[in-house]
Amino acid sequence: MHVSPSVHLCLNGQPVTIDAASPQRTLLDQLRELGLTGAKEGCAEGECGACTVAMVQDTGAGAEYRPVNSCLMLLPMAAGQEIYTVESLASGNVLHPVQDSLAQAGGSQCGYCTPGFVMSLFAEYYRRGRQSACEPDALGGNLCRCTGYRPIRDAARALTVPAPEDRFARRLVEPAPTLEEFACSSAEASFSRPASLAACLAERRAHAEARYISGGTDLVVESNLRGTAFPRLISLEAVPELRMWNETSVSVEIGAGLTLNEIGARWRGAPPAFREWLALFASPLIRNRATLGGNLATASPIGDAAPFLLALDARVRLAGLDGERIEPLSSFFTGYRKTILQPDELLVSILVPKPFPDRVRFYKVAKRRLDDISTVAACMAMSLDRAGRVRSARLAYGGVAEIPLRVSEAEEAIEGHRWTPAVAQLAQDAVRRRLRPISDHRGSDAYRASLAAALIGKFLSETREQAA
Repeated sequence: MHVSPSVHLCLNGQPVTIDAASPQRTLLDQLRELGLTGAKEGCAEGECGACTVAMVQDTGAGAEYRPVNSCLMLLPMAAGQEIYTVESLASGNVLHPVQDSLAQAGGSQCGYCTPGFVMSLFAEYYRRGRQSACEPDALGGNLCRCTGYRPIRDAARALTVPAPEDRFARRLVEPAPTLEEFACSSAEASFSRPASLAACLAERRAHAEARYISGGTDLVVESNLRGTAFPRLISLEAVPELRMWNETSVSVEIGAGLTLNEIGARWRGAPPAFREWLALFASPLIRNRATLGGNLATASPIGDAAPFLLALDARVRLAGLDGERIEPLSSFFTGYRKTILQPDELLVSILVPKPFPDRVRFYKVAKRRLDDISTVAACMAMSLDRAGRVRSARLAYGGVAEIPLRVSEAEEAIEGHRWTPAVAQLAQDAVRRRLRPISDHRGSDAYRASLAAALIGKFLSETREQAA
């Protein structure tokens, strides 16, 4: 693969070439060095949205503007991309309709966060197929500390559809850029973006110290906040085998490289709990970059994806240069931040079997319900026979052990019985015996254990109401 000394991208409608001497430099820092200072660094971990920019990306049905956190993108990840910042919106002294609406509604005070709100609302303004007012929930990844959200919400709802001659609307008639392979390096670090699974695996075998990166929502936080240096990064964004989607009558296979919002757009026949799970999974900005495979492969005990997929009996497809294998997700996690992946293997896809359980609920308990790390996450799935007996049950948790897990003892205690308060109590007792959570600033071990059991009572209440 050719190693380039420069990063080439389309920035605010113009081709730009930037020295690639520092592969671990963030896109945000580079934009500000170029004088595009509308994007700010507020948190450096994707929580505040002050750094929001819009990327032109493909939806499968055409191009769209996708808002992302520029603080979580390394400069080489922008190679070949098309990116717009807040500076590109106004035409001379004439504000863009999004900017004008926020100004008219009084949606800005100190102004620090305003460019981020503008760019998220910009992407929503041009959302494909939008016929009614802009959806304020699209701003869920942007925080404001002084204005208050009512005028910002009013500004969103006051916007109509773009005019046909709008230059940004016309841009979406053309296709989005196609990512190609790319590599750059410095004396301290290197970055590569292979364009095939085989090339990706071969590079990983040749460089044991390399780390995979896709959306960057985990690794770049580590770089920003802890100063962690990665000598070699292999990007997965241009690997087509990781972006597959295959739904049949017996399963759904989800490419590990699909972002969470891409999965949301494709999985129309998912269990109803999927929509609630997705909405609770960080912010729209994070979901536009974070991949399902990345969330699982980091093996965080507090990741929200694992409990949901464990409750659906998901399996994972793993690939290496010597072949591939399919394993149950329940055996994928082996310890804190550890998995069964071999050094030269990669998580390629996630398989969810059909039919889905009759009753599925996802619960997330956190200090902030939206866009926060879970104190306890749980997903519970159950199917009943015609007599009301539990035919199968899956009770999966995150945040209660060093790995996400299913409590098989609780499942066995209730299977074959009618789903009653007394049987739910058996499951709660099994959960209390099995779980040994830790204590930290989010909650004590006793609180987590009590909460994990209490959620079974909530599940009982909701599923009995469903049966009625």
